Amino acid sequence: MTAVPAARPDVERPVVVRPRKVLIAAWVGAVATVGLFVVIALVLRNSPTGVYFRLADQIALVLLGLFIAGGLLLLARPRVRADAEGIEVRNILVTRRLPWSVVERVAFPDGASWARLDLPDDEYMAVLAIQAVDGRRAVDAITRVRALHARAHGR
Repeated sequence: MTAVPAARPDVERPVVVRPRKVLIAAWVGAVATVGLFVVIALVLRNSPTGVYFRLADQIALVLLGLFIAGGLLLLARPRVRADAEGIEVRNILVTRRLPWSVVERVAFPDGASWARLDLPDDEYMAVLAIQAVDGRRAVDAITRVRALHARAHGR
């Protein structure tokens, strides 16, 4: 029988956060868009619109719907991974990993839609994964990320 090593209290688990409501909305919107474009492609060929739709036009409409759905799904990409060494922020197109020494403050300004990392020289980075519309989940996430930041700065 092997003993399971006890969890070390000084080592905190990494924090991984993804937005909840935007994720759901993006997937629902993407599925609805593809469905709508497929229905339009099927109906246009059989309806007397005065325009002659061919198979290539139908395929193009479905592909257009897939491209639009792919654009909507980009909204589902944001994620934050924070650990004792630093924070990785993946927004819609760009992923950046920053050590805690570069991050001056983890902020969620009043009235803001999402959190941000305050950086040197009055710069900041948006953290789209922690969004105000997620309510309590956003509060829990920002609290956990701030705790890691404070621990890294020895506060």
